Amino acid sequence: MTDRWQLARLAPLPLRLIVGFGFVEHGLAKLARGPDSFSHILHALGMPFPGLLASATILVELLGGVMMLAGLYLSLASVPMAVVLLVAIFTVHLPNGFSSIKLQAVTAAGPQFGQPGYETDLLYLACLAALIALGPGPLSLEAVLRRKARP
Repeated sequence: MTDRWQLARLAPLPLRLIVGFGFVEHGLAKLARGPDSFSHILHALGMPFPGLLASATILVELLGGVMMLAGLYLSLASVPMAVVLLVAIFTVHLPNGFSSIKLQAVTAAGPQFGQPGYETDLLYLACLAALIALGPGPLSLEAVLRRKARP
């Protein structure tokens, strides 16, 4: 049982890595296209203050993702990250149903997919909830800071 507990202590690491990488990747993609491009999308969705929301979303994705990767202040970072996911669910993905993969056809050019549903957003939310409950784990910057703070 001790070996299993030692392994279980590392469970937050893969969760942090996939959530952190995913958020950073989405933030960098928005930044590469330009915040104005994302702002126009938010405007088309009828969101208030699209320029401010575009910048805030990019900041949350980048900073929150880096905090996840580092394992630093996960509970604090998780709240705005969860808000971004919930907004995405209710403004974009909900009408597309649950499934994130919608194979519509296979053509000579390859597989053709439809719009993704809210499945992936729910998986990210579940990971954030698990990380809040588990903490960042021993392989995190937060754990290093805690060890240094002990007398």
